Amino acid sequence: MSATPHQPTVTEREARQVAEAAREQGWQKPSFAKELFLGRFRLDLIHPHPLPADEDTLRGEEFLAKLRDFCETKIDSARIEREARIPDETITGLKELGALGMKIDTKYGGLGLTQVYYNKALALVGSVNPALGALLSAHQSIGVPQPLKLFGTQEQRDTFLPRCARTDISAFLLTEPDVGSDPARLATTAVPDGDDYILDGVKLWTTNGVVADLLVVMARVPKSESGKGGITAFVVEASSEGITVENRNAFMGLRGLENGVTRFHRVRVPAANRIGPEGAGLKIALTTLNTGRLSLPAMCAGAGKWCLKIAREWTSVREQWGKPVALHEAVGAKISFIAATTFALEAVLDLSSQMADENRNDIRIEAALAKLYGSEMACLMADELVQIRGGRGFETAASLAARGERAVPAEQVLRDLRINRIFEGSTEIMHLLIAREAVDAHLSVAGDLIDPDKSLSEKAKAGANAGVFYAKWLPKLVAGAGRIPGSYGEFRHDVDLSTHLRYVERSSRKLARSTFYAMSRWQGRMETKQGFLGRIVDIGAELFAMSAACVRAELLRTQGDHGREAYQLADAFCRQSRIRVEELFGRLWSNTDDIDRKVVKGVLSGTYTWLEEGVLDPSGDGPWIADATPGASTRENVHRPIR
Repeated sequence: MSATPHQPTVTEREARQVAEAAREQGWQKPSFAKELFLGRFRLDLIHPHPLPADEDTLRGEEFLAKLRDFCETKIDSARIEREARIPDETITGLKELGALGMKIDTKYGGLGLTQVYYNKALALVGSVNPALGALLSAHQSIGVPQPLKLFGTQEQRDTFLPRCARTDISAFLLTEPDVGSDPARLATTAVPDGDDYILDGVKLWTTNGVVADLLVVMARVPKSESGKGGITAFVVEASSEGITVENRNAFMGLRGLENGVTRFHRVRVPAANRIGPEGAGLKIALTTLNTGRLSLPAMCAGAGKWCLKIAREWTSVREQWGKPVALHEAVGAKISFIAATTFALEAVLDLSSQMADENRNDIRIEAALAKLYGSEMACLMADELVQIRGGRGFETAASLAARGERAVPAEQVLRDLRINRIFEGSTEIMHLLIAREAVDAHLSVAGDLIDPDKSLSEKAKAGANAGVFYAKWLPKLVAGAGRIPGSYGEFRHDVDLSTHLRYVERSSRKLARSTFYAMSRWQGRMETKQGFLGRIVDIGAELFAMSAACVRAELLRTQGDHGREAYQLADAFCRQSRIRVEELFGRLWSNTDDIDRKVVKGVLSGTYTWLEEGVLDPSGDGPWIADATPGASTRENVHRPIR
């Protein structure tokens, strides 16, 4: 699609350069997942499992107790689903509880919870109603508090964080009608004007935007003699003149989500509200998401717990052919999958969150893997629950209640979870993002060899550096602890988990060898092999989850807290995961990627339009992408701040 007149025309290479410039360059801290992709199984980075400080645990548990009481007595999830709106009194109650400031430091009026307890709180709220979890997450994980915590000035923190902690809801505005995961084409502008910037543009899917008091807005500043320009982040008052919330969007799930379309027309923003320097907006956004992404797997883990509870209760009372359906193997396998996967998701979440709290490790890959894996597996678990419930799984909770049965919202949970595979980086984008980080070490030493813009002398230098790196690295991929029968013996008890850790170690080296072979084979075309890269990342996600599950089981064993049962769940998960890993390894080289590309070309060229005959399209008229030309709004402002 051609760019609209107000939108920058960007080549594929330019878009990649913008994304690359926004990445964190270098690794100052160790990363378990990065090492895993390089064939180095650094169990010492995650075992023994890190633990929160006693005072953090005490503060977190005290808040969880209050939050649980509020969720049980003050939240009517059925009403939210029925009215497609969170009642104002519910949001006001959460404000009074301090839930808006869970991750904000106490010196600014927040609760100062750790990432671990923040995620436990989101899992709890999200289990009652995911739209509420999304509101709190968008406000704190990617809204105003997190960017200011990482990049804001002290004056900005003093000004805005106390408001965010107690009264003001914040939103994050990056996406535009024709700009998603390709921010190089961002069309919203911020033009310097004295001590201010003038914002013009349209933002789409602004979660919390309908009720927000404060906005984080990404806009393009033009390059000038006094500034470098580029995509820049701003804190904007939602009540500013020229801001119009033109639509409250409706979705297949998360019916209470306050998500809208926001138009900026000559909105004046003080330069003091700029976060970081000009051109740092994408780096701020990506860095914010490094830990911000952990909020989604928190709610996915919570959903898994709920699915397990319903599956257990339902299949123990529903009988077919003389026995509970849980005892039929076809259903039992689904229950085992839900139980084992829920254990693994919580293990991945808690491990990643505790590492984020300790700040000893670089967790950019771990957080991304947690988001990717959690969102995919939670959807599968919810789908299996709907299947276990049969016709009742497809029936709405309201309909079940109307005819006298328990109002179990299984179909709602499936609808609500579906967005997590798209939110904050779709699965396809997460594959590419993680793959880029996973091959960073290779590109650091050999990237110039496959860069067409590099000179012969630069390629020669890169070749020499690559030779040194690979001479040391490749021999280490031949053998390791995974080949030694007694390795990881501290994980061998009534159930033996050491065999799974040896498998992870061996598979990590195999994964690294496969990646190296692919880079040697495809070189500069590697970035186009998205199917291959996706499978590489999925293997890494499974290996990370297996590692986390084993480490968590051992932690629970040493604490005397359901240790035997935890070992059983970890064993079941690892056995299930290993089957998936072996399939993925096979599909690295035996797949339909080539023929798929041919079919796609045929579809786009109209070769198969005859296959579409015999149906009618009930879609309405209108453009595929709404016009986002800057200018004054002609629509009613549906912004409704909650006070």
